[in-house]
Amino acid sequence: MSRVTRVTHARAERAALCDLLDDLGPDAPTLCEGWTTADLAAHLVLRERRLDAAGGIAIPALAGYTASVQDRIKSGRSYREVVDAVRQGPPKWTPYGFIPGLDNTVNTLEFLVHHEDVRRAQPGWEPRELPDDLSETVWKRLASGGRFMFRRAPVGVVLRHTDGRRAGAKMAEPHVVVTGDPAELLMYAFGRQAHARVTCEGDPMSIARLNAAQLGA
Repeated sequence: MSRVTRVTHARAERAALCDLLDDLGPDAPTLCEGWTTADLAAHLVLRERRLDAAGGIAIPALAGYTASVQDRIKSGRSYREVVDAVRQGPPKWTPYGFIPGLDNTVNTLEFLVHHEDVRRAQPGWEPRELPDDLSETVWKRLASGGRFMFRRAPVGVVLRHTDGRRAGAKMAEPHVVVTGDPAELLMYAFGRQAHARVTCEGDPMSIARLNAAQLGA
């Protein structure tokens, strides 16, 4: 009997993103500054298949090597091959592949955000309705990880779910209350403030500073 692979939210977002990448081709814009869809696809291959170069995603001193490897991935294969590598998921020999549950734990938010990076860079985009359990997962991650995501915020931040729940993301004064559905709060927290459908309450200067801040996990 064949083993049934459970379709997790990480896998569902991965598949939906790859379908969209295929539809748009390699030259479509994304919300990642300076990146086309081809660049984003190469980035996703790098972070899962070139662990030697992934450090530069978070460590500035290593960013040059990471960028050079990403460029080689982009130029060394056809766009369709790069997208297919993303679609296949992490190889079995990587931590994502052999540690049970790690792919879903790490990649759910990663692929949700990058899926939206592509969607929201296209004309006429509108927010999509997430499955209830995925939306709740996003809210819980924001509530538990908001202090890390907003560590560079220049003012205090309180996140408020549209159902009224609140989570402190940075304890400081003055503070801004950011309200929205979990997916919108996630995009805001990941530095996509201009493309997140949220409302902000606080003094105008604090809101302006937060909206212009370099945020992100």
